[in-house]
Order: sequence, then structure tokens, then C-alpha cells
Amino acid sequence: MTHRSYTLNYNILFPFCETDYTYFEPFALYDTFAPMNYTIRPAEETDAQSILGLINDLAVFEKAADQMVLSLDELKRDGFGSHPLFHCFVAESATTNEIVGIALTYLRYSTWKGKALHLEDLIVKDSFRGLGIGSALLDHVIAYGASLGVRRIGWEVLDWNTSAIALYESKGAKVLRNWYVVQLDEEGISFNSRKDDQ
Repeated sequence: MTHRSYTLNYNILFPFCETDYTYFEPFALYDTFAPMNYTIRPAEETDAQSILGLINDLAVFEKAADQMVLSLDELKRDGFGSHPLFHCFVAESATTNEIVGIALTYLRYSTWKGKALHLEDLIVKDSFRGLGIGSALLDHVIAYGASLGVRRIGWEVLDWNTSAIALYESKGAKVLRNWYVVQLDEEGISFNSRKDDQ
């Protein structure tokens, strides 16, 4: 199961951002190809249960449900506490108020580019896919990154998720096929910590 990395230079889509771009939120979007009104807005703590549910759905979709250990309390603490570790957008149905999609981001620092934004998850509920919600959420993330003055937005995608790859490339994202994603899980961290104690 291979992940590909993506980067996006926001000047591709927002060439004026460095001088006169202001980020506004929330705003309503209407997809003319689908009979659905929805609003994309910053997530609130009351959305946490819905956000966690979508994260669980993604873990199942990516065939990695056993790796999902995040609790609701952790999500609330880390995203909506006194020192938030991430910024999340939600797509909310204007008719049912159901959260049908999320985009979860956080700041990073690149030694080549400086301030950067990482998109951890872009999720749309299965029954609402194909309606343009994922594309709208991604546009919102790009606008948010531009407002922060980042020089790069990066994320990963599974190599078999061809529909997502096509969406990202349509936005001008570059697929970095010569890079691997490297991770050290809890077991690996613990193993190395024990070595240091010996």
C-alpha cells in the first residue's frame, strides 16, 4: 500500500495572493451539477463527533481500520483546546445540517520554503462523493494557505485512489513519485526510547 506525496504552489490558483488576498470564512457554495446546498465553515467543538466518524470511515476506506486509535476526547483537546494543533473545515448540508465532508490541516515548516501547510485528511461521506464537495473543500484549504502566506501545501494519497489523484492534479498539484513516506509508529518510538535508556 503506497502513499504518494503532493505539493501545490498556491500561486498557480491565486497569483495575486502575495499582495492583496484576504481569507474570508465561512461562505456558502452551490454545485450546479448536484441538487444540494452546502456551507463550508471552520469546525467547532460540537462537530467533533461527526469529524471522528468521517475519520473512521476513511480508515475503513483505506483498509486500515485497525490503525485508527484516536479518541473523541483527544480530538476535542487537540483541535479545540487552548492550543489547537490543527485547523479543520467542515462541509455542512444546508438542508439537514449534516457534516458530509472535512478537510483537516496544520502548519509545518520547510527548510526550503519556510512556512507550509499540511493537509492531513480530505474526506467526503461516501453517499455525497461526486458532487464537487471534495473539490470545494480543497479550494478552501488552498485559500486558507494563501491567507497564511505559506509557500507550499502538501499531502499524501494512496496510489490506488485514482479519482483523488485526478482531482489533485486538476488543481495543479505535482505528484512526487520519487519520494517515499516514512513513519515511525508508537512501537518504533518505544523501541528506540528503550535503547536510549540502556
